[in-house]
Amino acid sequence: MNKREFLKSAAAVSSFALLPNAAWAFQEGKRLRTAHVGVGNMGAEDLSAISSHKSVDVVALCDVDSVNLAKAHKLHPGARVFFDYRAMLDEMGDEIDAVVVSTPDHTHAPASLMAMEMNKPVYCQKPLTHYVDESRKMMKVAKEKNLVTQMGIQVHSFYDYRLATLLIQSGIIGKVHTVHAWSPKSWGYNGEEPQGEDPVPDQLDWNLWLGTSKERPYKEGYYHPGNWRKLMDYGCGTLGDMGVHIFDTPYNALNLDVPLTVKNECREPNGFGFPENNTVTYEFPGTEYTTKNLKWVWYDGPGMPPEHEDLILPGSNSKGKQQKNSAGGKNNISLDAGVAGAGQLPDQGAMFIGKKGRLLLPHFMQLPKKIVKGKYVDISEEIAEVSKANNLGEPIRNYGTEGPKHYHQFVDACLGKGQTTAPFSYAGRLTETILLGVIAGRFPNQTLHWDTETAKFAEDEANEFLGGDYREF
Repeated sequence: MNKREFLKSAAAVSSFALLPNAAWAFQEGKRLRTAHVGVGNMGAEDLSAISSHKSVDVVALCDVDSVNLAKAHKLHPGARVFFDYRAMLDEMGDEIDAVVVSTPDHTHAPASLMAMEMNKPVYCQKPLTHYVDESRKMMKVAKEKNLVTQMGIQVHSFYDYRLATLLIQSGIIGKVHTVHAWSPKSWGYNGEEPQGEDPVPDQLDWNLWLGTSKERPYKEGYYHPGNWRKLMDYGCGTLGDMGVHIFDTPYNALNLDVPLTVKNECREPNGFGFPENNTVTYEFPGTEYTTKNLKWVWYDGPGMPPEHEDLILPGSNSKGKQQKNSAGGKNNISLDAGVAGAGQLPDQGAMFIGKKGRLLLPHFMQLPKKIVKGKYVDISEEIAEVSKANNLGEPIRNYGTEGPKHYHQFVDACLGKGQTTAPFSYAGRLTETILLGVIAGRFPNQTLHWDTETAKFAEDEANEFLGGDYREF
């Protein structure tokens, strides 16, 4: 089904579907009418999780791909459908209470800001923005308009990450001086920029997919639907994908702000794709949970992390020769608070290095593990104490029930019940930190110095990448 055929059939279904009482249902019945920008892939998951809340009515769906749109509309036939989020917001502004943005990164800010300027609460997928200046603007607008906001980092609301945050803040390993975080994923592209162009699929509006980014010919397999994360114009690489999830808990637990310096050890930039391997070193000003300064090292790409004495686990064959396992998959989880697999470093995770030991936090859905003098330490009592004091309850190992919590928290906050835990005031700072590391990849092995007051680098050549020109489309 092409775009024109789909819109014609969908209009016939949805033209009469909105009930007359939709305008007062939010005030009187405490229901939330949501509009969704991007409903394929992660957008489909976001739509499913938001709509699973008993007080949500999905009233609008938007996607540049008619196949994605048709699938979503089949699940929500009462919603109106659009290819252009601008048309959706213009036409349905008074019928929408909140907006969910689940597009490729380069459209996060344009779509979110338009909704926010219309005083709509926004749930936006991670990373919050594609550019640093967009993050700053979204933080500013959210604050000025006092909007409910939430960034899509679902694990932020999971038991294990909340637990690790509380354990670190309780001083379980003392003041932290170093964090290592890693993922072997490779949302990078070391090849050549493709030449020529291919016919745009009938289902796709290529102009709307490009949105505010510069015009580029369509090339099959490079952009839509999945490879855009690898490319500078649209994504933020592995750091902007898995990095946001894995950074989140240490960043939150240590109450960090933006860094003082950043350096990325990677290949020379090719102007098109992100490096397939990155080692990014940050220096942060200290907080109440850290030493005077904090060192943070991020590793991504095939083979990461490298051997490092801070990452040696009990049971390693020899110094730095730890084995890695596949912990972190949805079906590969552990409840053991005392002993991990001997010498097995999880494929993805973070290691806190403190004055009184180390804390390993696998990604994801595994309990943190404490290491002191090369041995695991049973922290069952500390976990029980922290859990009881903060009403965490028992660990849950079911992604199907845990996943929606972060979304439902947003819905409840929009309805006046509670607050979100990853609002843009927090998400903007975390995203800025991530994006500074992404920018450093354009200046390999060079230390860049960041001034948070001026929102500028001391190295002027790096400042041109803090924002970008928006194309009229």
